[in-house]
Amino acid sequence: MTPKYCSKPVITKTDQLKRAGLYPFFRAIQSSQASSVTVNGQQQIMIGSNNYLGMTHHPYVQEAAIKAIERYGTGCTGSRVLNGNLEIHQELEERLARFVGHQSALLFSTGMQVNLGALSVITGPRDCMIFDSENHASILDAARLNLGATFKYRHNNMESLEQVLSDNVGRFNHCLIVADGVFSMTGDVVNLPEINRLAKKYGAMIYIDDAHGLGVLGESGKGTLNHFGLADQIDFTMGTFSKSFASIGGFVSGSEDAINYIRHSARSFIFSAAPPPTAVATVSAVLDLLMSDPSIIQSLWDNVAFMRQGFKQLGFYCYDSNTPILPIFIGDELRSMEITNYLAEQGVFATPVISPAVPKDESLIRTSYMATHKRSELERVLDVFAKVKSKFTLQSLSQ
Repeated sequence: MTPKYCSKPVITKTDQLKRAGLYPFFRAIQSSQASSVTVNGQQQIMIGSNNYLGMTHHPYVQEAAIKAIERYGTGCTGSRVLNGNLEIHQELEERLARFVGHQSALLFSTGMQVNLGALSVITGPRDCMIFDSENHASILDAARLNLGATFKYRHNNMESLEQVLSDNVGRFNHCLIVADGVFSMTGDVVNLPEINRLAKKYGAMIYIDDAHGLGVLGESGKGTLNHFGLADQIDFTMGTFSKSFASIGGFVSGSEDAINYIRHSARSFIFSAAPPPTAVATVSAVLDLLMSDPSIIQSLWDNVAFMRQGFKQLGFYCYDSNTPILPIFIGDELRSMEITNYLAEQGVFATPVISPAVPKDESLIRTSYMATHKRSELERVLDVFAKVKSKFTLQSLSQ
């Protein structure tokens, strides 16, 4: 008997997929070696990770994490408001603010907590949030916590955004435009210059979730705001450490007054334990490397260009992505899972994306690339996808 709190259709679908040998989630990784992992005793090339810079196994980064444990122990055992505030928390906040071009920054224990906490207090009952229809789930959940009104505009569609702004700015005290810097499923980059123009025209504020842009776009990986030269004109940005920064946690940045307000108001900050010393030291070490070694980001973009061209030659549609996220359009949900399993059999770890993360019948294989991928690994991935092309019948989508 299914418990009343469970969704029977979800449970039934999961069981069916497992019986058919198609369930592609919660694969247990036994070990990892930067650009490859071991699953069920088999080594697989990892192209399903957000480890864009490949920093999780860098000796300098690992040494910094070990030294942090030796000095501070394994955890803070309390919130930063009370007993968990370490000097390295504050030092990293100062570094991150300078890095992204803002006055101040505030660390949270996860990126999701950043959005839940910051967005739920930046706007109030007489304000509104306006966000891109393909924003990350954490932004959607933050909208549910927010006491004000929320509106969506069509993905990266500036005419839609302007219509929503013109319809609503006169009805609320403040309007906050919220958008991802790099959209995590398709790799699209936000049209920040046009959003900034519209925000100025209608007197709105801007909040950019740069989880997938930080460490990738801009000078030395300073992110989407830097990429467009707009850091001094955007009110808020947030970033996560679980992608390019090889750790866990996140931050929000903005003016000193705004960040101080969030520090004393955001419940997901006040009532959560502080980020552990290892996480903080890891991020700081990655910052050191980004600022001292430009070859890291160059290697990333060289690999991205190689894979983009390779997929194009094979005839796969990658949504015209110009970021390390190169999604492969599949269409049929079951077919995307079959292909994921086939890739694994061939020694390639990739991830399927299905509804509701993408619209129905627009399932895809989300592939993403690291600075540390060897060219031989990438060539092997393309060889396997060539086999996919001949083995599976795929829906066509115009290039």
